[in-house]
Amino acid sequence: MSSSTWYHAATPAAPTHPALAGEIETDVCVVGGGIAGCSTALHLAERGYRVVLLEGDRIGSGASGRSGAQAITGVACGQDKLESLIGRDAAKRIWGCTVEALSLQRELIARYSIDCDYTAGQMQVAIKPRQAAALENEVTRLQQVYGYHSMRLMDTVELRECIASPRYLAATYDSNAGHLQPLRYTLGLADAAASRGARIFEHTRALAHQRRDGRLVIQTAAGAVIARHLALCGNAALGGYSRELSRKIMGVATYIIATESLGQARANELIRNNAAVTDTNFVLDYFRRSADHRLLFGGRVSYSGLDPLGTTRATRARMLQVFPQLADARIEHAWGGYVDITMNRAPHFGRLEPDVYFVQGFSGHGIALTGIAGKLLAEAIGGTSERFDVFSRIPHHDFPGGDALRRPLLVLAMLWYRLRDWL
Repeated sequence: MSSSTWYHAATPAAPTHPALAGEIETDVCVVGGGIAGCSTALHLAERGYRVVLLEGDRIGSGASGRSGAQAITGVACGQDKLESLIGRDAAKRIWGCTVEALSLQRELIARYSIDCDYTAGQMQVAIKPRQAAALENEVTRLQQVYGYHSMRLMDTVELRECIASPRYLAATYDSNAGHLQPLRYTLGLADAAASRGARIFEHTRALAHQRRDGRLVIQTAAGAVIARHLALCGNAALGGYSRELSRKIMGVATYIIATESLGQARANELIRNNAAVTDTNFVLDYFRRSADHRLLFGGRVSYSGLDPLGTTRATRARMLQVFPQLADARIEHAWGGYVDITMNRAPHFGRLEPDVYFVQGFSGHGIALTGIAGKLLAEAIGGTSERFDVFSRIPHHDFPGGDALRRPLLVLAMLWYRLRDWL
């Protein structure tokens, strides 16, 4: 079994970009080579800006290139919570942006011929009767309040026909959502940005910024970028770049396994409509078929930030709760990594300074939302910040406990939610 991601195994070697050496000037410096950073660079370059993108490792090496890759609407905290934070009108505007995020994703894939196995369709599935009732309420509310009609309820017969598992009682199906190969998608966005003139530097970590003659100077180990604007899109990978930002997010470890190729017929039997699937537990499971007929199954979360003993074995056991017929299937890939969450599970956008922007805290809903975040960030830098500013109105608080206690306190809080899932 490999510890590498299946995504890397299924992706041709990407062209390398040089590390920055020396000092260069540009209009905008983008920090972070995931979907958010690559989308920001692309949309700025399309607007005619000179763009430099700095990535501390390789393009797509963070959460964007190894995620569960389900492209869905909404934000992780849910619309009810969002309405309580900023009001219904603003929450509706954010909902509209998340719907646009899906069409933007498909548009970019088509415009730049990004080969990333995009597949339409996503299901949410309920394990308990109270979850089934919640799904029915969600569909009704999205249709009546938000005018969203791409999501519908599935009856029990259709659910059983689509997923070969007795575990679930009810489901929704969203024809507007989907799933894709996230590493190929991220690399495709980077290639698109480069084709528009963006300059990309890998193995170049942004360390800090200061000012010189009214311009920003972003320091790296072997050079510097002089820019008019700075866009911080590194999320959890930013590390200690900004204490103000790092206090608002927490990196939590998630895990995915990939079976051996099951063959087309056997894989099709598992999920007949080839939708991506996620359950509605707080500590959720998600799974989907790959283009080469594997099952990708993930969702086990470590809020302690540690890889717990036997993660692969435990994730496989969760997979067999759903599909016991895969008991003979070999696990060929298993991987994990950090995704960033906020206290309220809402995305965190804003400005550290008038010309220093940031987007972070996608809380597991990033595969589509990060793409539209890049577009909104480019709009804001271009002088039209209304949509970006709606997101920046969402209030955020530091994780309590400081450096020493913030993670133990989070672990204790999450135990309560796990107990709720079991009830």
